[in-house]
Amino acid sequence: MGKTPKPPKRYFDTATEEEAGDKPKKIKSKPTGDFEGTSHAKSTKIKKERKPKLDVDSMEVIAVNDRQARPYGKKHRQRKPQNKLDDIPVDPTALARHSRGEGLAVTGVKTKFEKIRQKRKDINIEFAAEQAARAEILLNENEGYLEVDDDELTTEVSQGEIVNSVDITTAAKHFNLQLEFGPYRMRYTKNGAYLLLGGKKGHVAAFNWVKKSLLCEMNVMESVHDVAWLMNQTMFAVAQKNWVHVYDSKGTELHCIKSMNRVSRLEYLPYHFLLNSINEEGYLSWMDVSMGKTVTSYNTRLGKTSMMCQNPWNAVTCLGNSKGVVSMWCPSSRDPLAKMLCHSMPMTALTVDPTGTQLATAGLDKTIKIWDIRQLDGPIVTYNLQTTASGIDISQKGLMAISMGNICEIYKKPSVLQRDMRPYLRQRTPVTISNFRFCPYEDILGIATAGGFTSIIVPGSGEPNFDSMEANPFQTLSQRREDEVHSLLEKIPSEFISLNPAQIGEVDVPSLKDRLESKAKLLTMKVPKIDFEPRVKNRMSKAKRFKNKQKVKEVLRNEAIQNIKEAKESLSQLGQGSQESPDFIPLESKSVLDRFRDKKAKKK
Repeated sequence: MGKTPKPPKRYFDTATEEEAGDKPKKIKSKPTGDFEGTSHAKSTKIKKERKPKLDVDSMEVIAVNDRQARPYGKKHRQRKPQNKLDDIPVDPTALARHSRGEGLAVTGVKTKFEKIRQKRKDINIEFAAEQAARAEILLNENEGYLEVDDDELTTEVSQGEIVNSVDITTAAKHFNLQLEFGPYRMRYTKNGAYLLLGGKKGHVAAFNWVKKSLLCEMNVMESVHDVAWLMNQTMFAVAQKNWVHVYDSKGTELHCIKSMNRVSRLEYLPYHFLLNSINEEGYLSWMDVSMGKTVTSYNTRLGKTSMMCQNPWNAVTCLGNSKGVVSMWCPSSRDPLAKMLCHSMPMTALTVDPTGTQLATAGLDKTIKIWDIRQLDGPIVTYNLQTTASGIDISQKGLMAISMGNICEIYKKPSVLQRDMRPYLRQRTPVTISNFRFCPYEDILGIATAGGFTSIIVPGSGEPNFDSMEANPFQTLSQRREDEVHSLLEKIPSEFISLNPAQIGEVDVPSLKDRLESKAKLLTMKVPKIDFEPRVKNRMSKAKRFKNKQKVKEVLRNEAIQNIKEAKESLSQLGQGSQESPDFIPLESKSVLDRFRDKKAKKK
């Protein structure tokens, strides 16, 4: 047996005097070759360099904390307690903005399990509202307006000066298209990435206005009265001379809606998948785009109407007529839900802001009035103009654009507190303005004229912080497909359109109680008592009179029994049918164990 080998040296061990004086060892290389058992390499000698001696006296001693140097030791260092998220206060205004109301009262819940379940649900809702309020600190983007000196006006600032002052990306969004088939109608998509143009002489074009990439361009060889995007940039509708035609993003005609003839205005309800139209004769129509069926169509008796807009808050359609009255319509009612006398003279334009709280109207009396559409009250603010306004639009941040001939003026947030009636910006076009709209999530105003299209920069008009789950300007192909599926699954029925959408979840308790009571009476109905007295005749004996009385009572009793049986049978057949009414009360409980019941009991 040889000597036991020494343990291997560590890289931090120093050579001692004994080890330094040792002779170098011979190291033999392992045999390498083509065949096993053959060795072609010779043993070589390697001289081991001696390590220099360390001067221990001149070394500096450094104190090392062993616990800090070894974090994985047995005893860990105790960390200081960090501040929890609950200790950080939340802005009460932000919390109230995201609050969903008070929780459900559990006093009427009978079982303990349901009480705990409802409490957990309320806790989760409160936690979600708190997290949403805390996340507002990440929304660090704010809208910015033009700032000038005290002796200057913002209306004197031209678009050229704004383009020279902004970044390259924003400056590229200002452009001008000269087209020859006007006057034009235009529409942006929900996320503001795509633009649709439709000329009166048949020119239709759809393109990504940010990247300047064309989707399709064609001439339908008919007059075009209005255009509208459908669910996204893959489909759009064009109101042509006779009917409404639906095209895809490549310009292929998908459908011709002949139930909508001679349409003058189009609107699309994104959450209901409804295409809304009004024609020259005053017929208002709603069509479900997801199924291709007409929901309803009726005559509003308003005559030719060229003013129509949608309220985003409750999806109600607002129409303006020549009498200065704004009427509000929905598919479930042939009569208007509400009417407002806004002007004493014929109206020229109307629009609703994106929040659905304010209605702006313009008339021949050279005024523009802002109304509270929720309370049907107003006017809140009145603008006096030099000429009649032909169009109005309100941006996401409250800026209001007004067109008067070939001049477009933009005013800051119209409200009770904003008493400055001076315009914020002014843009002049070479020809008459036919249509204009603010681009969502961009500081851009698109102006369609009789000679083409112009995109101008309006600082502070768009929402800087967008919700990617609601409308994503940078949406990819997979995100668009997922959004289509989610929107179809979350589609809202057209019956839910009303003035107050909060009343959808309420139950008509009195009428429901009356129905239940009437059905309960029908099920427990008994044969009524019959009192019959025959006419007294001189030659009729008492026995014959009694006999006739019994016969008549028997006939009436059998008729009542037969009527009760028929009513119960009809009620049971209604319960057994595939389409049961929501308030149906079954005659008897159905179970899989009914086959074990006695046949006589079944008959009873």
